[in-house]
Amino acid sequence: MDEVVKILTEKHKTIATMESCTGGGVVNAITNIEGASEVLKFSAVTYSNEYKIKMGVDSQIIDKYSVYSMETAIEMSTNIAKFANANYGVGITGKLNRIDRFNPEGQDNQIFVSIYDVDNNKYYNFDLLATKPTRKENKALIIEAIANKLLTII
Repeated sequence: MDEVVKILTEKHKTIATMESCTGGGVVNAITNIEGASEVLKFSAVTYSNEYKIKMGVDSQIIDKYSVYSMETAIEMSTNIAKFANANYGVGITGKLNRIDRFNPEGQDNQIFVSIYDVDNNKYYNFDLLATKPTRKENKALIIEAIANKLLTII
């Protein structure tokens, strides 16, 4: 994330995140970098469907595609960018090493990431399988993938 924060700072761009399965890991990685306050606008950890919806995710998207879907990740990236008035919004949802009794749909350990570039009205979406044995290792895998993707976008 060092390079991400550096480039965002140089380009006078900002970022906001709405995270679920990463539990704030992406924003933590950003705020570990000196100068992060110049680029980070806002972050929300929305573990529950209720708070995804309160942050703007359309409940009909969750009902139709499930909370574990690219469609939900897109809603997350769009709404957090708009809420924070940021240049980039990052939305992350998926299951890490557990079954969700409230949301049984979706493949275990499949993670959906959407990065919304507001200025160009463009989405950069990808999914990955979190195959590491621990949640901590899987979060690190996801954060690294997001950092690498941001470097190709910004």
